[in-house]
Amino acid sequence: MTVPEPRRPGGGRHAALVAAGILLSRLFGFVRERVFAHYFGNDTIPADAFRIALRIPNTIRNLLGEGTLSASFIPVYAALNERTDKDAARAVAGAVLGLVLAATGVLALLGIAFAPAITTVIAAGFDEPRRALTVTLVRILFPMTGLMVVSAWCLGILNTHRRFFLPYAAPALWNVAGILAMIGGATWYVNRTLPVDAQLHQLALALAWGTVAGALLQIAVQLPACWRILKGIPVRISLVPEGARDVVRALIPVVVGAGAAQLSGLVDALLSTLTGHGGTSTLGYAQLVQVLPVSLFGASVNAVALPDLSREAVADGANHLLRVRVATGFRRIAYFVLPSALAFITLGSVVAGAIFQTGRFEARDSVLVGTVLAAYGFGLLGQASVKLFASGFYALRDTRTPVTIAVSCLALAGVSAFVLLRWLGPAGIALGSSIGWTVSLVLHVRDLNARIGRILHAADWRAFGVALGAAVAAGLAGAAVARLGAGAGPIVVALGAFGMFGAVYGVLTLLFRHPDALRLWHYLRNSPER
Repeated sequence: MTVPEPRRPGGGRHAALVAAGILLSRLFGFVRERVFAHYFGNDTIPADAFRIALRIPNTIRNLLGEGTLSASFIPVYAALNERTDKDAARAVAGAVLGLVLAATGVLALLGIAFAPAITTVIAAGFDEPRRALTVTLVRILFPMTGLMVVSAWCLGILNTHRRFFLPYAAPALWNVAGILAMIGGATWYVNRTLPVDAQLHQLALALAWGTVAGALLQIAVQLPACWRILKGIPVRISLVPEGARDVVRALIPVVVGAGAAQLSGLVDALLSTLTGHGGTSTLGYAQLVQVLPVSLFGASVNAVALPDLSREAVADGANHLLRVRVATGFRRIAYFVLPSALAFITLGSVVAGAIFQTGRFEARDSVLVGTVLAAYGFGLLGQASVKLFASGFYALRDTRTPVTIAVSCLALAGVSAFVLLRWLGPAGIALGSSIGWTVSLVLHVRDLNARIGRILHAADWRAFGVALGAAVAAGLAGAAVARLGAGAGPIVVALGAFGMFGAVYGVLTLLFRHPDALRLWHYLRNSPER
């Protein structure tokens, strides 16, 4: 993702547009999951089957999608677009789109053909009814892979031309399509008076087709803007246009690096099928929630930092500039992610109840999902900030060290999860993942320290301690409110608990003069609207 440098006019406005688009999409995502929870619950056959079926094509989408394609395509396209003659930029854009369509088309066909074998490997713990439905759903969902990668191509074009809101808000349509498919399907099948199991089976199929339709809508709203910008899209499958080979060469190491994270997700999915009925769904609900602070806080800081790190790596006093940039980024991530982690640890079931508890999703399911969220909370800071330290290596033109660490920690997380799931079920998988992310962060900090000198100093550790202490106090206060309000309904309890949580965290970090608390308070007090 490309974000304008802070010194440029309108940078804050563009960053706000990105955040607004992401938030809109995430909000509709939570609505979609609440509707999913209402109809499918947590331990039904379609709930487990759909989670795994969506995970498989999503892995390929994430390998070739927004984060990877943008990282390789945007720099090349943007450089060519700076020329007076835009023909070379148009040509490489069309060639990359053609190559993407060809590659994902082949992968989709292979996915459809080998769906039974893929499902057998990824869902090894499923019984036959779950496996059979998963195979059917995988065949429906696999073509979505290509559509979502095309959406990533659109994001690259639009971001380069400083159109930020549309590509980040467009995924909301994917969620809306799923919501409408579930509501429409449920109404239709209930009116046909089918048995409950048959209704849920057919509803899962309707949701799968609605998901594919949502992917089509997501690119349909972006392509017209890309067409106008490029004055037509010259699609061709070729490496001849200037810059096309550069995009492919840059894509390979990025895909390798992203592959570790995606393989980790597949390992978690495989292990979840070994935890019994409902384990896959429990893990899926928790993952949807835990990725929100990573996306909103970790990804935003990482995206803003990378261009600056790359520029400063070749400037005079490069190591000092890199240390300051990374330390500042880590402090800001920690300020927002530490309270998120403590909220998951102390209020996980409250979060799950407020978002998902409806219909077939019962209070006991909220407790199960909350337990998994708590386990994820222990590794949340590592997951959110490890890319920042990896960006320091990328700025130094070192891609090997982050990949080596990622692969090693993937193995550690997988082994830990396999051991822990025997005692803790799905929460053991989440805890294994947290161990992997935390060790990865420690190794990144250690190795980057060795390259550029000590990054975090006394002031940074003090800020970290203030944020951690305030988050612990806020978590205890929020948990006390939740206990007092037990029985008042999940949404009411969540409002009270998180109101107290936010107030305590905000007051304490201001009282102890955390730099980012003061910065946020100054921004709110001096907002142009005031």
